[in-house]
Amino acid sequence: MGKPGSRQPNDSAAFLLAQVGAHASAAFAQRLTPLGLSPPHAGILRVLGSSAGVSQQWLASLLKIHPSRLVAIMDELESMGLVDRRENPDDRRVHSLHLTKKGESTLGEIGRIGREHNEALLRALKQKDREELVRLLRAVADEQGLTPGVHSGYSRLGAPRAGREEEKEP
Repeated sequence: MGKPGSRQPNDSAAFLLAQVGAHASAAFAQRLTPLGLSPPHAGILRVLGSSAGVSQQWLASLLKIHPSRLVAIMDELESMGLVDRRENPDDRRVHSLHLTKKGESTLGEIGRIGREHNEALLRALKQKDREELVRLLRAVADEQGLTPGVHSGYSRLGAPRAGREEEKEP
């Protein structure tokens, strides 16, 4: 991969972040498979677990996800019995989103899976090094203007491409 002594792609923090991030994302998706969930499902359940009663519009804005794609994901979560859409007593045009009992239980399983995933991913690091890694990554995320707790991949879900109409879901 180049001359000895030359800078290798794996010497770049950006490359390593992308490499580890892609690996971590794929491994987490695999861990969710037994629950019949995808990472976007898990992330939405996590947000609703701490923000019960929010509207789909608010959630779409927080996640920076195309609203029509969020509707499709919410339909999936509702059909699995994990989320309820309820009329908002203050505005009947808006639905409030709530976890069902099954959704709360599933969120607990997602938490367990997330902890196991984190442990497996960071097995090579001592606790103090893990804490330092989190501190450094948080500083990078803050400087880049990333929304805490929100994966930037949501913004690519179902978003129309420049110069093209929105793609239909399969």
